[in-house]
Amino acid sequence: MLKKYLPPCIALSSVLILSLYLILFLTLSLLLQAVERINAAVRAGVPENTLPEVYPSAADLYQRELTSLQQQSPDGSLSHPELLVAVEMLSSVVLINRALDVGDRNSMWRQLASAVTGLSNVEDEYAQRYMDELMRLKAVAREEGSDYLTWNDIQACVDQVNLTIQEEHERIVAIGQINEALDGGDPQNTLEALLHSAAKLTDVDPSVAQHYYDKLLEAQLLDWVGFGTELLDSCHTLNTLYVAHKPILHPLLSTLAALRSPGAGLYGVTPECVQNYQDDLAKIKQDKTQDGDNGSDWMKHWVKGGHNYYYNLKTGEGSWTEPADFLQNNTQLNKEDIQSVVSGVTTTYNREQLWLANESLIAKLQAGCRGYLVRKGLKERKDFLKSQDPAITTIQVRGQTLPFLWTWTRKKYRDRLKHFKDHINDVVKIQAFIRANKARDDYKTLINADDPPMAVVRKFVHLLDHSDQDFQEELDLMRLREEVVTNIRSNQQLENDLNLMDIKIGLLVKNKITLQEVVSHSNKLTKKNKGELSNLMMMNKQRGGLKALSKEKRLKLEAYQYLFYLLQTNPTYLAKLIFQMPQNKSTKFMDSVIFTLYNYASNQREEYLLLKLFKTALQEEIKSKVDQIQEIVTGNPTVIKMVVSFNRGARGQNALRQILAPVVKEIMDDKTLNIKTDPVDIYKSWVNQMETQTGEASKLPYEVTPEQAMSHEEVRTRLEASIKNMRTVTDKFLSAIIVSVDKIPYGMRFTSKVLKDTLHEKFPDATEDELLKIVGNLLYYRYMNPAIVAPDAFDIIDLSAGGQLTTDQRRNLGSIAKMLQHAASNKMFLGDNAHLNPINEYLSSSYQKFRRFFLAACDVPSLEDKFNVDQYSDLVTLQKPVIYISIGEVINTHTLLLDHQDAIASEHNDPIHELLEDLGEVPTIESLIGQYRRYAIVPHRSVPIAPMSLSPYLSLSSTKRLIVDVIRFQPGETLTEILEGAANPEQEVEYQRAMQRRAIRDAKTPEKMKQAKPVVDDSLTLQGKKDKIRSNLQRLAELGKVHPENRYQDLINDIAKDIRNQRRYRQRRKAELVKLQQTNAALNSKTAFYNVQIDYYNQYIKTCMDNLASNKGKLSKKPGDTKAKKSKQVSQKYTAARLHEKGVLIEIEDLQTNQFKNVIFEISPSEAVGVFDVKAKFMGVHLETLQLEYQDLLQLQYEGVAVMKLFDRATINVNLLIFLLNKKFYGK
Repeated sequence: MLKKYLPPCIALSSVLILSLYLILFLTLSLLLQAVERINAAVRAGVPENTLPEVYPSAADLYQRELTSLQQQSPDGSLSHPELLVAVEMLSSVVLINRALDVGDRNSMWRQLASAVTGLSNVEDEYAQRYMDELMRLKAVAREEGSDYLTWNDIQACVDQVNLTIQEEHERIVAIGQINEALDGGDPQNTLEALLHSAAKLTDVDPSVAQHYYDKLLEAQLLDWVGFGTELLDSCHTLNTLYVAHKPILHPLLSTLAALRSPGAGLYGVTPECVQNYQDDLAKIKQDKTQDGDNGSDWMKHWVKGGHNYYYNLKTGEGSWTEPADFLQNNTQLNKEDIQSVVSGVTTTYNREQLWLANESLIAKLQAGCRGYLVRKGLKERKDFLKSQDPAITTIQVRGQTLPFLWTWTRKKYRDRLKHFKDHINDVVKIQAFIRANKARDDYKTLINADDPPMAVVRKFVHLLDHSDQDFQEELDLMRLREEVVTNIRSNQQLENDLNLMDIKIGLLVKNKITLQEVVSHSNKLTKKNKGELSNLMMMNKQRGGLKALSKEKRLKLEAYQYLFYLLQTNPTYLAKLIFQMPQNKSTKFMDSVIFTLYNYASNQREEYLLLKLFKTALQEEIKSKVDQIQEIVTGNPTVIKMVVSFNRGARGQNALRQILAPVVKEIMDDKTLNIKTDPVDIYKSWVNQMETQTGEASKLPYEVTPEQAMSHEEVRTRLEASIKNMRTVTDKFLSAIIVSVDKIPYGMRFTSKVLKDTLHEKFPDATEDELLKIVGNLLYYRYMNPAIVAPDAFDIIDLSAGGQLTTDQRRNLGSIAKMLQHAASNKMFLGDNAHLNPINEYLSSSYQKFRRFFLAACDVPSLEDKFNVDQYSDLVTLQKPVIYISIGEVINTHTLLLDHQDAIASEHNDPIHELLEDLGEVPTIESLIGQYRRYAIVPHRSVPIAPMSLSPYLSLSSTKRLIVDVIRFQPGETLTEILEGAANPEQEVEYQRAMQRRAIRDAKTPEKMKQAKPVVDDSLTLQGKKDKIRSNLQRLAELGKVHPENRYQDLINDIAKDIRNQRRYRQRRKAELVKLQQTNAALNSKTAFYNVQIDYYNQYIKTCMDNLASNKGKLSKKPGDTKAKKSKQVSQKYTAARLHEKGVLIEIEDLQTNQFKNVIFEISPSEAVGVFDVKAKFMGVHLETLQLEYQDLLQLQYEGVAVMKLFDRATINVNLLIFLLNKKFYGK
């Protein structure tokens, strides 16, 4: 036995060998005894006696584990090697537990990886997972009361971690397969991947494969951790919805139970409101049922996430994919309808409950507020009374000292009066000095004030007394006016004579044409159509329509000429007529009649008259329709619209093109210009640009507010660049506009001036800036702005066929136009446009430039100075004005004037009433149209001269003289106050004395001088003159010469102007004398022209009659005939029966038709051309002879007279008699 333990190579002595044997024996004995004690200790169950104190704190662990090993041993005992291995392994387990307790991961991993521990399948790459899981198990064991993890626990943990990691690897593979199926776009492949066992998914329903596919596409899960959870949640949600939608739509469930069903997904359901739910839902259901059932069994329900769920009401089936031939049932309620009703009813109920629950608190709050207000008012009253303590004290003191003050004041007054009496000479000098200063101040006021006070004017009216030279010039002026009027009337008479001669010549020419027609048809004349010969003679008279050669049509034509001339030259009628019609009809009337009436301002006369109409109409509109100055901007005034339309049309289009075309073209050619001032637009453009460049979705939100957009530096940078570009290009437009004031049409500038002046009169308190903003609204916003915004629509630029402005170009031009509009109106960017605040300084400076531009635009000469026209211009022109107007426009104008004649002319003696009365009812188109549908009407010029030109001037002058006489003696601050107040006896006596002195002075004046000045009845009393002034003022107000709105201050201003401008007045009077002399000379020249024309017409008529006589000779003369024979052959004899058969003779009074054969008529030409001798014989006895003038027959035919009397008994057809004379005496 010892050999087995000793090496064979050692050679020892016997003693040594014996000693060694003894030691080994003893050692073996001890070892066997130790093993026996260990086994006995293990059997006895005493932990302290099992092992040496290796790790005493883990004795329980050793005991428990070794017991388990001992029980597993076949012989019930552990051998030494087994104990050695077991103790080492248990010691290592103890060390692992200690490392877990202190969290020492390094020590723990060393023991796990150690071969002594004896753990299998331990992988290095899973070390972290082992340790995490062991720490979790350690915590669980500690909670269960165990201090140590056993070796089996550790080995089980290692195996479980390995298994878990293996499953995770399999799931990752399954996720990859699912993602590949999603990328492939096939829902069926996706379903197969979901059903794979490695995916570990449950409750996967193949019937909703398509919806799985849609939801997974939205998620696009890439890691298995999220995938498993999300996928399971998605499957569970989808299957839950599949079942839960049925309670919503199932009609058998009660209302409350259905609404509160978790599957319904409704919120805010309150049991107390169930009746209201039922009523409202039933009403909606009834409304849908009333529309009719479309018979569909399918219903679509929107699910959160943007998907639709389809449910079959009949079969109860559901689907996430749209069925074939799907049609939504229109009688069923969907979730949105139900939720809307529930939310509305619940909100109302909650609000009612809230008020009911807090009713007492609200009452307390109201009571508290009222109490606070009462206490506050009381405190304020106390504070006020306390603050007035000094004043109260002063009042009380004054009341006590008042008698003393009265005595002291009376003594002071007497002393002052005595001082003045002692220095009376000095007082007189001081008063004279003060009066002189006051007179000088009053005269300065008279010179400089726009509206001098009545008291100041009254002081200086005596300066209006005229000298002898003034009276002589007034006499010459009146004489020249009289001569001008006389010459005008003389020329009108000459013009009428020329018109009459023109008619006669026309009748001769017409008769020649008629004669040729009759001759051409004479061979075809039969007995059947002889009775229609009279109609043939009348056709020419009716064929010409309004310009037919008949007296009736001629009178109507002249009446229309008078009417249109009156409308042309007196703009008051059309100005009032415009505002009597509705807005839409007014515009159509302007386009069709007014511009036609003025020939679209084709010459200076028509342009002058049209602008005069615009001026009158604009003044009328502002005075009658504008109550606030801003209404011109906010509204759409008719006249403003008409002026802009006219000047922006063909006449003003070229001006706009010259002003705007260069800069507009420059903006359009700049392809890099992109003006954006909206931060949201800039932000979206920036986001789109980033996504386009990177190819990745931006993490920024797509919908933002302006404030959120401005929070980005890039947006602010781009906005600043855009603002800078906009200022640059806007400045170019502004420069082009302000230097082009001379290119703006005169009509626009004149209208701007009238607009500014009229608004200043209507609103005297308005500042100049306010008026200029109104002018800017007209000149820029209404006239120029549309052409900038849409240059292609106003022919500012030329575009190729099919070409159009791009969106960027239109936005750029719109932004520029908006900037210019703000600058023209001095409007800053505020509020929502606060991000444009940096531009406000530029707008202010630009407005100053616009302001100077508007002032320059309003600085234009008057109409009379511009066109060199006055009230006599039409009377001295040789060429008559012509209006090219259609019959329809004539009739429309006539109709409108008849409908509104009382509104446009309130005075019954107004000339237009007489003209409309002469025209009568509106004629039909057929009666006026004739052969032409459009006529050139020559407006007659005689009507408006006297009443329109001279009468208002004389009335205004005489009224001012009457006012001067009254204000000298009647006190008052305004003319209205003076006229309404009664004169006292002292004023009346003083007035009569002044009139007596004037009568004495007038008696010394020559008779001619008395007729030179306007007639003023000085015998009237002061009150009588005031009555006459009121009458004259009313008439002048109707003519637009004065304005009652300002209490006739304009008349007082005129008197003040006459006072301070005597020299200027005399210069104007001399200039008027010169003008009248020139007019008179021109009228004399025109008279000479008419006389030459009359001589020409007379010679022409004489030639025509000679030609008729020559034709007569050719008809009667034959070769070899004598004069006596010729005369005999020229005479024509007809029996009455023959003339009756021809239709010439209609009847003979007191003579039967069967006796007509006994009456003979002999017609023979006399020596005078165009005169015929007619002899009547009865049974051979000569009865009577008369002379018949051919021109008289033509005049009767022109006047429409069909029959005439011969010998006071024979009735003759005029037309057939002319036909007979033409055939027998003037035919070829």
